[in-house]
Amino acid sequence: MLIELEKIEKTYVRGMEEVNALQGVDLDIDQNEYVAIMGPSGSGKSTLMNIIGCLDTPTSGTYRLVGTDVSDMNANELADVRNQQIGFVFQTFNLLPRATALHNVELPLLYGGTRRRLRRERAEEALERVGLGDRMDHRPAELSGGQRQRVAIARALANRPSILLADEPTGNLDSRTGDEILELFDALQAEGNTVILVTHEPDIARHAHRMIRILDGKIDLDQRQTQIQD
Repeated sequence: MLIELEKIEKTYVRGMEEVNALQGVDLDIDQNEYVAIMGPSGSGKSTLMNIIGCLDTPTSGTYRLVGTDVSDMNANELADVRNQQIGFVFQTFNLLPRATALHNVELPLLYGGTRRRLRRERAEEALERVGLGDRMDHRPAELSGGQRQRVAIARALANRPSILLADEPTGNLDSRTGDEILELFDALQAEGNTVILVTHEPDIARHAHRMIRILDGKIDLDQRQTQIQD
C-alpha cells in the first residue's frame, strides 16, 4: 500500500478556540490510483492534502508512506520524504522567473544532491515527457500558462516520486488549457504514476477514477467513478 492513514486527527489552536480540522480519518491509496479529494472551504480538504504531502503532521494517528511511518518525523526528515517521494503541482506554478524551464526542473534534483550530468538528463527527460522538449531554454515569461504548468509538472516528476500531488492545478488556466493539463494527468496515470488531485470543481474531479469528499473533517464519501470518455 502506498498511503495508509489511520485515525488521523488534526487540531489547530486559534486564540482561545480549538479547531478540529480532521477527525479520525482512515484512508488507503494504492500505487497507480488516480484520486480526487474534494470538499468545500473549511472542510479539512487542504489539511488532509498537507498531511499526505508531508507539509504538516497530524495531532494524533498514524501515517505510513510506502510502509514507513512518517507521523512523528521532524522537519528535516519530512523535507527528505517530500524531496524523494512526492512531486507537487500548485495552482500558481511557483517557477523561478529568471531561470530557464530546464533549470526550474533541475531544482528538486539539485536540492537532493543529484550530480550535475544526471540532473540534466532527468530534467530533459521530464520536459520531453510533458511535451516541452523544444522549450527547455525558455524562461517562464516566454511560455504560455499551460506551458508553465507543464514545466511545473515536469519539475514534480524529475525525482520520480511515488506521488504526484496537484493542488487546484487548473485554477489559473483557461478552460481549454485546463483540459490539456488534465489530459496530461490522465496520460501520466496511465503510464503508472499515482495522481492525487485536490479540487473544489466537480468537472475536474470527474477525471479521477476515485473521488473522496471531505466534510467537517471527516470522509463523507469515498467512491469509484467512471472515467470521462472523449
